[in-house]
Amino acid sequence: MPVRLPFRPRRDAYPPDLWTKCPGCAEMLFNKQLDKTLRVCPHCGHHFRISARMRIDQLVDPGSFVERDADLTPVDSLGFVDLKSYPDRLLAAQLATGLRDAAVWGIGTLGGKPISICVMDFFFIGGSMGPVVGEKVARAGEAAVAERIPLLIVSSSGGARMQEGTYSLMQLVKTMSVVERVKAARVPYISLMTDPTTGGVFASFAVVGDVNLAEPNALIRFAGDRVSAGTIGEELPPGYARAEFWISHGFVDRIVPRAKMREELIALLGFLIAPSNGHGEPPPSPTSRPRSFLNALTGALGADNNGEARASEAGQTRGEASNG
Repeated sequence: MPVRLPFRPRRDAYPPDLWTKCPGCAEMLFNKQLDKTLRVCPHCGHHFRISARMRIDQLVDPGSFVERDADLTPVDSLGFVDLKSYPDRLLAAQLATGLRDAAVWGIGTLGGKPISICVMDFFFIGGSMGPVVGEKVARAGEAAVAERIPLLIVSSSGGARMQEGTYSLMQLVKTMSVVERVKAARVPYISLMTDPTTGGVFASFAVVGDVNLAEPNALIRFAGDRVSAGTIGEELPPGYARAEFWISHGFVDRIVPRAKMREELIALLGFLIAPSNGHGEPPPSPTSRPRSFLNALTGALGADNNGEARASEAGQTRGEASNG
């Protein structure tokens, strides 16, 4: 007669909807408890990837976010087919994430201050940037300039979307041109890089913020190890593609844990936003005119030289009069 044990044997498989195995320390984490820690492992501090909606809920003031251009949808301009057709791949990603494409943008408040925010979602075809993602980033920047509010872009992307070919590559130009307009208008731009930030997103708007933030151990790089090592003809240093490496080389300004990210952003906005002039309007931004400055400086020097010349002539006249 078989002996029945009073307890069940330990299972090697756990239901994926209840438990998650941490890739950092291999601990099994209860999902509900993991959600309470903002999807950060309480044992080793590993930051799990999160959706764009969850990121927005963690950062902006509750109930303040108003999404814009939610109906923008990519199209299959090239008739691209790899393992499956591009329309089928899009449909699967849309059903899995509830998004039309890999970015969400809108207007919200952070610490009571209005911001234009664009967040990328890695769960939508690897957060790849096609025309729709590039357009949303551009519109977020244009809204920041038009409404004179800070721009916050949260990057989480594998790079340009190959299924849209050259159209994807052109987004580097479009997004960077808008970022340059934001900088020319003296509107604050904060870039937050999360795991991963790679490819064309890294090569365009992700590392050119007024302040570049990153989450701990975030993968940040342009290309993979094999391509990068072959390009420079050298072995890559250990950990070169992580946020801790980039902060030591000036590409990242601060590494901030997810639990402290909201407070960090609120503090930065307090430093970057100019105080109002008492009438609810920000003070006019000074215009930089190097040519005018040089002309004024030349005129001032010319005036000083002319004054010295006139004083010298007056001294010579007085000397001649005394000799006479």
